[in-house]
Amino acid sequence: MLFANYGGFSKVNFQIKEEGGEKLVYQEITGPYAQTGTVINKLHYNLKNDNVETFKSFGIYYDNPRFVEKSKLHSEAGCILETADTGKVFWLKAKYDIKICPVKKYITAEFPYKGKMSIMISVIKVYPALMKYVKDNGYSEIGPIMEIYDMPNNKILYRKEAILIAK
Repeated sequence: MLFANYGGFSKVNFQIKEEGGEKLVYQEITGPYAQTGTVINKLHYNLKNDNVETFKSFGIYYDNPRFVEKSKLHSEAGCILETADTGKVFWLKAKYDIKICPVKKYITAEFPYKGKMSIMISVIKVYPALMKYVKDNGYSEIGPIMEIYDMPNNKILYRKEAILIAK
């Protein structure tokens, strides 16, 4: 029952979309991907103290944990600035690392967010389905995967750059 409550039976559908352009406040992480939540919470709290409220957060995962030792995994985690706060970027840059997510064609998917357990279940469901989609449709398996935690809309968004492999 717990599995179902957190999206365990949700179907994962993939689309190719041009997305990106978000302003990201982030921190680089080396080590286990489990650190992502702590980094996001810390940045969210610090931004709120700087009168910047964020409603979406993210993790960008550069390495496949099946092939890279946990202590050497590389990721970035943080918060997405709301449109109303993008004018504050100049003074935020003095305190935080900020970059713009590139606008590109991505393989995308959504998964329902009903609590932290949804993130764990989505990893079990989305990543194998994404790798199958990538292989079946001739896309590169290499490259980072971005997870966007969209709290207002109760969903997790997945993005992987859509790079076709030449045949």
